[in-house]
Amino acid sequence: PMYQAVQVHKGDSLSFAGMFSGSRAYVAFAGGLDIPVIMGSKSTNLKSRVGGYEGRKLGAGDEIAFTAPKTTLPNMHLRKIKPDDFTATEQVLRVVMGPQDDYFTEKGLDTFLSATYAFTNESDRMGCRCEGEVIEHKNGGDIITDGIAFGAIQVPSHGQPIIMMADHQTTGGYTKIASVISVDLPKVAQSRPGYKVKFHKVSIEEAQELYIAQVEEFKALKEKLSKAPEPAAERDAVIQAAVAHEASKYWGSAGTYKVRIDGEEFIVELQEERTGLR
Repeated sequence: PMYQAVQVHKGDSLSFAGMFSGSRAYVAFAGGLDIPVIMGSKSTNLKSRVGGYEGRKLGAGDEIAFTAPKTTLPNMHLRKIKPDDFTATEQVLRVVMGPQDDYFTEKGLDTFLSATYAFTNESDRMGCRCEGEVIEHKNGGDIITDGIAFGAIQVPSHGQPIIMMADHQTTGGYTKIASVISVDLPKVAQSRPGYKVKFHKVSIEEAQELYIAQVEEFKALKEKLSKAPEPAAERDAVIQAAVAHEASKYWGSAGTYKVRIDGEEFIVELQEERTGLR
């Protein structure tokens, strides 16, 4: 199941079906993976062949150990959240304008904020190219090379936007008309070629408020999960009541049924007696 913790044991196999939403899947292992830390990260940069597992993609037969494997976690039954929905093929990305938005004509700025663009096949962890109506510059798209931030939207002289992603270059010499705000970057990361997007201007203050709200949401989730677990007897009573409620739907039909409560499966056997079912 997605978006929830799963207890696994030695010898278990984890399998994944095809994509139904978005373009990337992530899995986290409690306790962490035994991979060298390079520049404060365990991630892999494939272009530079640096980091991760030997600087390359994982392949058949690769084995990675755990740094501090955990056999249990508190409140396992609470460790699930509502799945994000990345099924929309057209979405709005909120942006903060600049730093070179003054290099564009009024027509170019209007085009950027009103036209619809589509992600192309030339999209990866370095950047996502979009195509659509040309964004007009005043005097071309070249500038003196300066720094680039995650989410910056470059517009070279051809007038087509490129959204800088996690593996973006550190500097660049093309005009940057705006930057996608932090909370909307996952939408870009999960977009597929052909998906369409429109850009919506927000203020720095709005972007900060949205970011703070997201941080507070994660903080609340962490606090919820770190609380002492419910007493076993109390939780068992709650589960038994829930199972009985679900099983009541099948009263009148003896047999064995699978009942799911908060992500956990229970096998319920209904037997026929003279006084009815139990």
